Amino acid sequence: MSKKDTYNAGSISVLEGLEAVRKRPGMYIGSVSRKGLNHLIYEIVDNSVDEHLAGYCSHIEVYLEKDGTATVIDDGRGIPVDMHELGVPAERLVFTTLHAGGKFDDSVYKTSGGLHGVGSSVVNALSEFLDIEISRDGYIHHDRYERGVPCVQLKDGLLPTTGRTKKTGTKVNFLPDGEIFEKTRFQAEEIKSRLHETAYLNPKLTIVFEDRRGEETEHIEYHEEDGIIGFVKDLDKKAEALCDVIYYSGTSEGITVEVAFQYVNEFHENVLGFCNNIYNAEGGTHITGFKTTFTSVMNTYARELGILKEKDANFTGADIRNGMTAVISIKHPAPRFEGQTKTKLDNQDAARAVGKVTGEEVVRWFDRNLEVLKSVLSSAEKAAKIRKTEEKAKTNLLSKQKYSFDSNGKLANCESREPSKCEIFIVEGDSAGGSAKTARDRKYQAILPIRGKILNVEKASIDKVLANAEIKTMINAFGCGFSEGYGNDFDITKLRYDKIIIMADADVDGAHICTLLLTLFYRFMPELIYEGHVYIAMPPLYKAMPSRGKEEYLYDDKALEKYRRRHKGPFTLQRYKGLGEMDAQQLWETTLDPKTRILKRVEIEDARMASDVTEMLMGTDVPPRKAFIYEHAREAQLDV
Repeated sequence: MSKKDTYNAGSISVLEGLEAVRKRPGMYIGSVSRKGLNHLIYEIVDNSVDEHLAGYCSHIEVYLEKDGTATVIDDGRGIPVDMHELGVPAERLVFTTLHAGGKFDDSVYKTSGGLHGVGSSVVNALSEFLDIEISRDGYIHHDRYERGVPCVQLKDGLLPTTGRTKKTGTKVNFLPDGEIFEKTRFQAEEIKSRLHETAYLNPKLTIVFEDRRGEETEHIEYHEEDGIIGFVKDLDKKAEALCDVIYYSGTSEGITVEVAFQYVNEFHENVLGFCNNIYNAEGGTHITGFKTTFTSVMNTYARELGILKEKDANFTGADIRNGMTAVISIKHPAPRFEGQTKTKLDNQDAARAVGKVTGEEVVRWFDRNLEVLKSVLSSAEKAAKIRKTEEKAKTNLLSKQKYSFDSNGKLANCESREPSKCEIFIVEGDSAGGSAKTARDRKYQAILPIRGKILNVEKASIDKVLANAEIKTMINAFGCGFSEGYGNDFDITKLRYDKIIIMADADVDGAHICTLLLTLFYRFMPELIYEGHVYIAMPPLYKAMPSRGKEEYLYDDKALEKYRRRHKGPFTLQRYKGLGEMDAQQLWETTLDPKTRILKRVEIEDARMASDVTEMLMGTDVPPRKAFIYEHAREAQLDV
């Protein structure tokens, strides 16, 4: 057997020991919120997907168990269990040592996802327990860990076996550690969306999902033979398609490139990038390579067909991509990412590879489909005319207030001009705004009151958005501009505040205001969310005042239930109907003081899911919106 086909203890390379994961989990999984919790499942699934990419796995099962654990099963080769040169079974190294795994050996995995090879050990370190069964070499091998520490006695230095089998594969069952995570209940919808996405990116792979926690088991099987063509169709299922999905693939510099795109009758673009099956929320070099080359090719066509005259400026990339939905998926043997959780690809060779394949294949396709080409260029021509008109309108609307810190006399700015230390609270209502201005730390905290509910940008045209006084005030206060479908004037480096905190009442109206603001940020300033600058303040719902003892603020109904159970004796309960009912001292103690307040950072893990939910909540179709609200009504602190 050649080295290329060998996968055993010698294939496991060790780079460093397991340290500090439990102390600093955010460094490895992004956060200890529900996003980080779900990430544990993704890490184990990604290891199974790596086996699929290597040609040894075709079936993955993911179960959310009644006892709160998660189980992931695959039919790959099984993690090696023979003795490593360091004197322990290879499986022990994989689950107890950072950067120990087959993906560091190019002969084992040409491409891989996972968290830089630390996934298995990180999941183990952050679990109350992890149980593993490995089917390999005719036997079922067993191991178990508690908070990362092995608790199974080795036999002659090797893992004990629990039986014989003809199958191969790995089964991992684990329970997230409640000492680490804010919540330990997995969010099924996000996991299903991620698994479905993975199935689209791997058309020969079948993924089974079961949620066994309810009265009835939810069973779904994902198998998408059309691959990313089906992915694009799914993304565009609610839109009017202007052409069929265009697909091409190729290889350059050892990088495999797959692209599928379609034009729809919408005034925005939706371009998603993936590297080794991992969604890159902030894009990266593969997206840049596609956009740059595609724009160049289409401008060349526009001049050849006489749509652009010699004196005309080229179409912008946004003009050409107006109405485009695209999925760019690459397989890279040595990807580099900005950030531990892979939000942005950084390899320059990825830009060259995608650009080369795109330049060749797009020309080949459009040369044979001139009518579709003319339709796309006609759409770009219309987009360019609208862009130029609206650029003039935008300049006129914002010029009077540009760079004004105290626009409309509403913003109570902070004294500091160091963005990394400053934060701005967007507060609904004059009374709450007045209390917040009195209560704040003037050196670092700015207060921006808004009156009532802002414009629903999901339903409004660009000129109406820019004409809205509340939105203009926010744009000017933040200082970094905004982006929209026909251009991009947004510059995150000019942001004046490290934290943008939405502070609304803890009721239905407050939730609606919060959703309107998040819709604005997601559609026109998404970088604020992607780079972690947007937060939601969590004011208390109650104040418990016992006849004896210390008064206590309670932030939701669950906290009230716990207080009732543990508190002995009578107490008076004050219910806050709104922020305006709190005096300045109470507002400082509960919502403004960095030492005692509770903030939720807004995160986007799944762009497709975020866009769909935003469209549903802010769109015109009422029944789905009601169903969503009813479904989540019991989750008092639903992670955003």
